[in-house]
Amino acid sequence: MSLLGTQIEPFQATAFYDGEFVDISEADTADKWSIFFFYPADFTFVCPTELSDLQDHYAELKKLGVEVFSVSADTHFVHKAWHDTSEEVGKVEYYMVGDPNKELALNFENLRPSGLADRGTFLVDPDGVIQFMEVTAEGIGRNAAELVRKVHAAQYVRANPGQVCPAKWDTGAATLTPSINLVGAI
Repeated sequence: MSLLGTQIEPFQATAFYDGEFVDISEADTADKWSIFFFYPADFTFVCPTELSDLQDHYAELKKLGVEVFSVSADTHFVHKAWHDTSEEVGKVEYYMVGDPNKELALNFENLRPSGLADRGTFLVDPDGVIQFMEVTAEGIGRNAAELVRKVHAAQYVRANPGQVCPAKWDTGAATLTPSINLVGAI
């Protein structure tokens, strides 16, 4: 079953954020766009490159009203240690959520049999509904610039009911209004 269009499940977790340990829940996502950015584990290889790339786009995401929650099965203590020792991860300013009990990974159906999270990205709208999800294989890193483009598209579609964004759509480009007249015309 696809999680698209479904409400996120309640959760409780502790995150490393802004030099502190903070408790978070689904209430912290209410009335704002949220990205849940799952990765397999701290102190690995592809993961720090992804977290760094996401940080490079974090200011733009914040301007769009999006909060980022990176999540792995590691504890918030391990997140802090990784943040303190890795040059790439050390620049991360968004939430680094510990999920040692796998609650979030299970809620998002993003848990491998090994107990690690898949490399999954979930965009949640201000109503708590999943609007976008992508899961890639272990060795395939994600592209935060493409994620930002998809956030723009999701926000446009939400603000403009009845319109859709075609392939490679970006802000300011033409959209489509589905109708019988478009069937076979594209």
